[in-house]
Amino acid sequence: MGAHESMEHAEHAEHASGSNKNIALLIAVIALFLALSETLGKGAQTLSISKNVEASNLWAFFQAKSIRRTVVEATSDQARLSLGVMGDDAAKAALQKQIEAWKKTAARYRSEPETGEGSEQLAERAKHAEHDRDLAMARYHHYEVASAAFQIGIVLASATIITGMIALAWVSGLLAIAGLAFTAIGLFAPHAVHLM
Repeated sequence: MGAHESMEHAEHAEHASGSNKNIALLIAVIALFLALSETLGKGAQTLSISKNVEASNLWAFFQAKSIRRTVVEATSDQARLSLGVMGDDAAKAALQKQIEAWKKTAARYRSEPETGEGSEQLAERAKHAEHDRDLAMARYHHYEVASAAFQIGIVLASATIITGMIALAWVSGLLAIAGLAFTAIGLFAPHAVHLM
């Protein structure tokens, strides 16, 4: 090998080294975005599961309150029918007083704004938890698509180093931009694009 060829080979190796540094930087940046989207995705997934459990618990409590209210109302109705056949005025008055207490209890089971545990309030809280669950799930799906784009981008950028095909680096950059777009959609407008 002549001096000229050695010099040319060294220049080519130096150029490839600089190019590889740029690709390595691209991989590092995409990996950072991947870590961010994965973290956001895990958080959204955990919130979705938590809100699903909360909604289920609230609906179960709603059903229990509804059953209690129905039992109290049925007992009150039965007692009201018994009033007509009772002869003793004192017993009638006592039963009428108990019927009124049952009606108040049934009304409290239906709506109890001070504690938030009436069936109307429980239904509202359960619907709110379901909404939060759906929002978290929509975010999660966008973060998952973003993570996939980042992962494919990292693979293509790595392939650029091996093959020397700069087009792969450009595709990798475009995938990183797409991943950032899906991350932003997940953060700010998760219902704007319907994935699932």
